[in-house]
Amino acid sequence: MCPIALLSRPGRLSIPQVGGGRPAQPNWQTRYVTDTHADTDPYRWLEDVTGDTSLDWVRARNAESTEELTHNERFERLRDDIRAVLDADDRIPYVRRRGDYLYNFWRDADHPRGLWRRTTLDEYRKDQPDWQVLIDVDALAEQEGENWVWQGATVLRPSFRRCLVELSRGGADASVVREFDMDTRTFVPDGFQLPEAKSSVSWIDEDRIFVGTDFGEGSRTNSGYPRIAKEWRRGTPLAEAQTLFEGKPEDVAVFAMHDSTPGYQRDFVRRALDFHNDENYLREPGGELVRIDVPTDADIDVHREWLLIRTRAPWSVQGTDYPAGVLLAARVVDYLAGGRDLTVLFEPDAHTSLDGHVWTRNHLVLSLLSDVQSRMKVLTPSDDGWSQEPLGGVDEHASATIIGTDPDNSDEYLLNISGFTTPAELRYGHIGGATETLKRAPAAFDATGIAVRQYFAESADGTKVPYFVVGKEHGAGPTLLTGYGGFEIALTPSYSGVIGSGWLANGGTYVIANIRGGGEYGPQWHTSALRENRPRAYADFAAVADDLVRRGISTPEQLGIQGGSNGGLLMGVMLTSYPERFGAIVCQVPLLDMRRYHQLLAGASWMAEYGDPDDEADWAFLREYSPYHNARPDRSYPPTLFVTSTRDDRVHPGHARKMVALLRAQGHPVEYYENIEGGHGAAADNAQLAFKWALAFEFLWRTLSD
Repeated sequence: MCPIALLSRPGRLSIPQVGGGRPAQPNWQTRYVTDTHADTDPYRWLEDVTGDTSLDWVRARNAESTEELTHNERFERLRDDIRAVLDADDRIPYVRRRGDYLYNFWRDADHPRGLWRRTTLDEYRKDQPDWQVLIDVDALAEQEGENWVWQGATVLRPSFRRCLVELSRGGADASVVREFDMDTRTFVPDGFQLPEAKSSVSWIDEDRIFVGTDFGEGSRTNSGYPRIAKEWRRGTPLAEAQTLFEGKPEDVAVFAMHDSTPGYQRDFVRRALDFHNDENYLREPGGELVRIDVPTDADIDVHREWLLIRTRAPWSVQGTDYPAGVLLAARVVDYLAGGRDLTVLFEPDAHTSLDGHVWTRNHLVLSLLSDVQSRMKVLTPSDDGWSQEPLGGVDEHASATIIGTDPDNSDEYLLNISGFTTPAELRYGHIGGATETLKRAPAAFDATGIAVRQYFAESADGTKVPYFVVGKEHGAGPTLLTGYGGFEIALTPSYSGVIGSGWLANGGTYVIANIRGGGEYGPQWHTSALRENRPRAYADFAAVADDLVRRGISTPEQLGIQGGSNGGLLMGVMLTSYPERFGAIVCQVPLLDMRRYHQLLAGASWMAEYGDPDDEADWAFLREYSPYHNARPDRSYPPTLFVTSTRDDRVHPGHARKMVALLRAQGHPVEYYENIEGGHGAAADNAQLAFKWALAFEFLWRTLSD
């Protein structure tokens, strides 16, 4: 499949998750931190990520929180139980096919940094496959004296002999790139190499790659991503690489990609204008770039002779109107020649949206969400048009994901299915044939008596907002509510051994709110909470909290909330605008200063989502909810734990640092922990991840139940 695929936006924020009547609306009026552009921010010094003064402050806060939260039997039990889940030898080793082998990246207690390894399908069917280790990241880190964290590998098709390995220091997005020989299992001494940067690479053939990286001053966008795409030939200096395309500094990024599908080899360039708008080009044999004429906010995918277009807004084409969220197909050659004979493959309705798709050699598999529950269809093109049939076997309140296919050679697929209380099952099959279960994950907790229910809360404007409740059916008790609500990312039912062992197994209730801003109901669910309409997402989350209390599932004093990244912004708004609804808050790797977010690391890439603070009209609505600008010393806030990472080069740790400093000065109850490594996930290995989760659970348990 061509690398220009649906929903492959760069720099996306990751997830990691009172009475009747209308909820009271927040008071947005009083702000105590004024315009940071006027240099009146008293905590701006904490934006110095690795400065001695700021890190001394971080270490002092870490010492306070670890002393308060970690020296007790419950924390140690939580940490050990979670670590056991993360390191369990009988976890499913998820794989991806590349040629004759299935590849897997594996971490356990003996290999905390991980092993990149491979095996055959026949071996994988066994309980104990014979794995061939390609790279031992722990051994490599020790040998080279570097804190390497695995970031993935780009493999050369169709020979699968070489790959470009990405390794980051401490888990940051920025990584080094090094060529690796998969036959000899060694790094290529004089191969392609790039120093640490936010780079993009794509193989053209064994002697050429497309590269975007930090070529020097002016070569990156304001968001920190590559602005220039070049073709680099083996054996020549990077400085002599041929420029293919240059974007503008205000773009998000520029990427060049090669489609190596046999018989359909071609090159593409993507210019990301902002997070939701792209220009896509096909490179002609002579080097000319031909624009693929689709709306900039549409997502496209090219597979063999087919072009897929998924709209994100209504689109009128030669007198035919298509709604947002529709999936259309056309033949590539005909479309580029000006033909607009489009076939509707999927059209959303009030309950069902397209969550994603994947190609096999001869079929297209659609993943749908029907009221946030998975459904799958198989579509098959022929001379008579497209036929479709369901791909069954998905239970209620479960998520199904195609995690691997072999689109060059066969119609095989790997299907992963899990639910809140049902451990994952990995199935192997061919379209139209029987499936076999290859692996089953072990149960990480006792789910006896734990039920899954779905409810709908009514938001402030009357919108029905779905949410899932997982737990034993009893009276009100400690409840953990999470959400995200941004970037068209949907939160779906899935099994979490961490949540199960740390929360559900101890009697807690777990809730996921599918608020606007996400992708649960397609593009319109997302766009309805963009920019000036962002407060709708916050009203949705508050409405779910109210509904939990109304149904007797929790009380404000027993209701804790947790979220990270864009979900961390959600937590910050709940803290400063809806504090009376919650008993405790865990705010992870958050955005909080919406006046300066676009000037910090990758923040400029998200202005299409939130708005431009330098535009006074945009700042007028951003300042109404910016948590850092709405914290008040005269208002009562629930205890809050902030967690971030020094090595997060996507969401700046200064957001959390400054917010904690401000809240402490105002006299509010706040804890803080910053991992010195770990990137945007705030953890670089399973030990750090277990510690982070145990810290959060210990904080929640003692606040909501002790």
